[in-house]
Amino acid sequence: MDTQFLVSLSIILATFALYIGIAIYNKAKETSEFYVAGRGVPPVFNGMAIGADWMSAASFIGMAGTIMLLGYDGLAYIMGWTGGYLLLTFLLAPQLRKYGRYTVPEFIGDRFDSHTARVIAALCTIIISFTYSIGQLSGSGVVIGRLFEIDAKLGTMIGVVLIAFYAAFGGMKGITWTQVAQYVILIIAYIIPVVFMSLQITGNPAPWLSYGELVGKMGELDRELGISEYFAPFTNGTKWQFLALMFTLMAGTAGLPHVIVRFYTVSTMKAARWSGAWALLFIGLLYLSAPAYSAFSRFILMTQVAGSKITELPAWTKTWVDTGKLQVADGNGDGVLQWNELIISNDIVVMATPEIANLGMFVIGLVAAGAMAAALSTAGGLMIAISSAFAHDIFYRVLKPNSTEKTRLSVARWSIVIATLLAGLIALNPPGAITQIVAWAFALATGTFFPALVLGVWWKRSNSQGVIAGLLVGLGVTLAYIFAAKYGGFTILGIIDTGAGVFGAAAAFAANIIVSLMTAAPSQKIQEEVMDLRYPEQMVYKDGEVWMNDDGSKSV
Repeated sequence: MDTQFLVSLSIILATFALYIGIAIYNKAKETSEFYVAGRGVPPVFNGMAIGADWMSAASFIGMAGTIMLLGYDGLAYIMGWTGGYLLLTFLLAPQLRKYGRYTVPEFIGDRFDSHTARVIAALCTIIISFTYSIGQLSGSGVVIGRLFEIDAKLGTMIGVVLIAFYAAFGGMKGITWTQVAQYVILIIAYIIPVVFMSLQITGNPAPWLSYGELVGKMGELDRELGISEYFAPFTNGTKWQFLALMFTLMAGTAGLPHVIVRFYTVSTMKAARWSGAWALLFIGLLYLSAPAYSAFSRFILMTQVAGSKITELPAWTKTWVDTGKLQVADGNGDGVLQWNELIISNDIVVMATPEIANLGMFVIGLVAAGAMAAALSTAGGLMIAISSAFAHDIFYRVLKPNSTEKTRLSVARWSIVIATLLAGLIALNPPGAITQIVAWAFALATGTFFPALVLGVWWKRSNSQGVIAGLLVGLGVTLAYIFAAKYGGFTILGIIDTGAGVFGAAAAFAANIIVSLMTAAPSQKIQEEVMDLRYPEQMVYKDGEVWMNDDGSKSV
């Protein structure tokens, strides 16, 4: 066994022991702890937990590689995934927290006073979270497969067992504090390699400031090689695809059930807003580093790997060629590797960076632990969303309203175990790259929950028939476009499957508004509740007896 394997394994096992220890220490004993961590999480820690929940395997493993391969066009991912937080923090999160429910389907069911709407919303939550979790489990397979030098499929199954254990055990309370630890580990693991690469290449330890000087050099290299320039816009897709993808990721962020539920774990509306602000700061640290990663990795590959003799390639290339994620072929038989003869999977750029920059064993192990933290933290949050949609919104609120707390917790735990196993089976042979699968989940959230929540909070005339029509039409149109674009080659204005949310959202808004206007208005009580959501000076019921103002002061 080589030393690198032992170092990486020790770091990963130490972090796993930490996560499982935290989950056991914070075991959920009541349903409010299982679903919303007892609503007692401080905003700064909630911001970290949101960051970990949010920065999935797609962000950690896939995004820098996607930008490296797409150049300018890859920026749609960064702008969409960060911009969505502003939408969520200002448009929806404080209002949804004020309504005081456990889940998104529960908000929809109570706001529109309809069990049908609740069940449809719960099914949408399960479909979106399930799609998203396939991407996460597939990501954990890439990491575990590379570490143990085993097939990624076996790696995926190891990830499944871990997630099923700690999500089912700790619930939202255990997961929240596990995610705080996972955020710290993943951000350290992401930033250390890029700081060292920056020092090696430019002599400046701040990659965010230094990678600009590579831009000019890479432009010259691109021109010498006669390839399309890295910074030229819309070379890999149309302008419409760029905008559609950016909108889909933004609106999808604001409609993702497992992200919205994080805002329910704080005590007040004000705390919900602050959680969003902290989350944006913590997420920004990773997202501002991704373009630097891409630029440095591409520069090293262009200057140190391309143009080398095939027999004299750096040692790190061999291990990645063995995993099938890097392909090196001497197409013209001259014994020298040309840039266009190098085929790189976008899922390996971050994972291979410490080896590319020769940063030593400890950093390679740390990055593997960070990538696992990213995949596991998001998968845990997704499983809680699936479990709460089934156990709370369908089982308790519709099928068995008289069930005991013990029964509800048991149903919640079993639904996590079953959902994780099913997602793991599909992730063994995933239908696309990690970032692509995740973009489909966002498209589905954009077509279903984004219109339902925006109209539910900001338009008091929206009624139960309208929201049901909107959810069904949005889901149908989004799914149809994804399948038609991926398998049938059908596109409108060059918008491919990852931008499908634009059409789903437009159809859902139209259906919701038209059907609501054609049917009776909601009751006066519901309309007043909706108007009340917009004002922060609400009284919050605390500790079962004292009424408090939103800022935490006692009311007279």
